[in-house]
Amino acid sequence: MKNLNLSFLKNLDDEDKILLNRVADWIQIAENKYFCKYSFLLDERQIQLCEQLFASLKCNNFTFYGGYDSATRKVLCVYPEYDIPGNDDFPIDSLLFKYKKEYNLSHRDFLGSLMSLNIARNTIGDIVVGDGCTQVYVYNTITDLIIDNISKIGRVGVSIQKVDSELVKAQVNFEEISGTVASLRIDCVLSLALHQSREKVKAIINSRGVVINHIINYNADTALKDGDIFSVKGFGKFIFKSTNGVSKKNRFHITLFKYL
Repeated sequence: MKNLNLSFLKNLDDEDKILLNRVADWIQIAENKYFCKYSFLLDERQIQLCEQLFASLKCNNFTFYGGYDSATRKVLCVYPEYDIPGNDDFPIDSLLFKYKKEYNLSHRDFLGSLMSLNIARNTIGDIVVGDGCTQVYVYNTITDLIIDNISKIGRVGVSIQKVDSELVKAQVNFEEISGTVASLRIDCVLSLALHQSREKVKAIINSRGVVINHIINYNADTALKDGDIFSVKGFGKFIFKSTNGVSKKNRFHITLFKYL
């Protein structure tokens, strides 16, 4: 799409612009040539950017799917009107890794072994770790490569098979953090979350940025609201769960959840 205006989106890098321009072209291809276009597996930030682009272009002919309903990483499909794809149409395979239950393999263990095959990160979707089995969602172009070349995750022997359903349920564990803050600004909330002074938190925000709802932000005075998700690389990921009233000293009682 020529002369695509992305000025309404902030803090875009070159890869973001390439992706969004490609998606804009797909909209025209779907409309004019009447076939679906699929992306590789997108992360949460990329998904949100695409959604904002579709809203700006008033396009509704798109959908995301990552292999199961609550997937985090997903493939985007831009489709012609009246030709909505089904889940089975997406180029995603589900691989089930089985191993002895006494080995506590982690998400990092699996991702490291997969990346050792020199495949692109955007061909790997969610990695759902269970008890003695882990389900990995991948772009179907790398399925055979994984099955043919991986027999161990780290030093642990594994068997791999392609499956058609969600066999390992994703579980998310949280630590609850409660306290009072002078303001709902991100620097105040992050100070509580990290148990650090506001001065140190401001320095972190200025140098590293804080990701709020998957968008990088360097403004310490940005206000949060219930349900916002925020993270700082190296310090963790949090949900602003709720505001629970105001104290006599006009401080806000809040509850956060930290992802474990």
